[in-house]
Amino acid sequence: MKNSDPAPDSAKTTHFGFQTVREDEKESLVRAVFDGVAPSYDLMNDLMSGGIHRLWKAAMIAKLRPRPDMRLLDLGGGTGDIAFRFRAKGGGPVTVCDINNEMLSVGRDRALDRAITGGIDWVCGDAEKLPFPDRSVDAVTIAFCLRNVTHIDAALSEARRTLRPGGQFLCLEFSHVVVPGLKALYDQYSFKVLPWMGKIVANDRDAYQYLVESIRRFPPQAELAEKMKAAGFEQVSWRNLTGGIAALHSGWRL
Repeated sequence: MKNSDPAPDSAKTTHFGFQTVREDEKESLVRAVFDGVAPSYDLMNDLMSGGIHRLWKAAMIAKLRPRPDMRLLDLGGGTGDIAFRFRAKGGGPVTVCDINNEMLSVGRDRALDRAITGGIDWVCGDAEKLPFPDRSVDAVTIAFCLRNVTHIDAALSEARRTLRPGGQFLCLEFSHVVVPGLKALYDQYSFKVLPWMGKIVANDRDAYQYLVESIRRFPPQAELAEKMKAAGFEQVSWRNLTGGIAALHSGWRL
């Protein structure tokens, strides 16, 4: 559907990359993207970022300060990257919640490859309608997933709902570059190299074209911070990583 096309029956619309789609279509479109790239998702993360995503995730875990008595809910972390790091740094039980069964299947396989047989639960669920009780976890993380949900505000509210008082929410996401010279280079790399790389490695150019476009449609750092405050988080802050290519946002339920 073109951006200028009116929505049939006055349905609400949202963005899917640079396309305009009906809100009730986006979830299935996103699921199809990750169904296709799940087997090569982690390899592509390494190739696309030159391994820098590992440093960004290490920064998230360092900010979280895992403890054995800390229960973590990791949203959109189907392949297990954040869960494995949290456990390795001494964290307690983790629930990985992802809407995509293919991604969860990859995560379970990776856990078995690492001889991890306990401490991580794998749940298929929607970040906008989490299947967990109020105030049931000590921390909530979401890494490179929030931009894919249809309603960011709903996902933020759900994350806060599941947190116990004193719990921390951390969002690691591609963001808006704040270094002028870097921005031009990053745009060239994103739009020309990444889709080509997706075609060669994952055999799915369109999926990585969408991922590049979805980054550009994601709210800038200050706007996301305001959304977090509106959802009820307090002491909201963010830290730019690699000149703003990514940003780590933090908020607390007090």
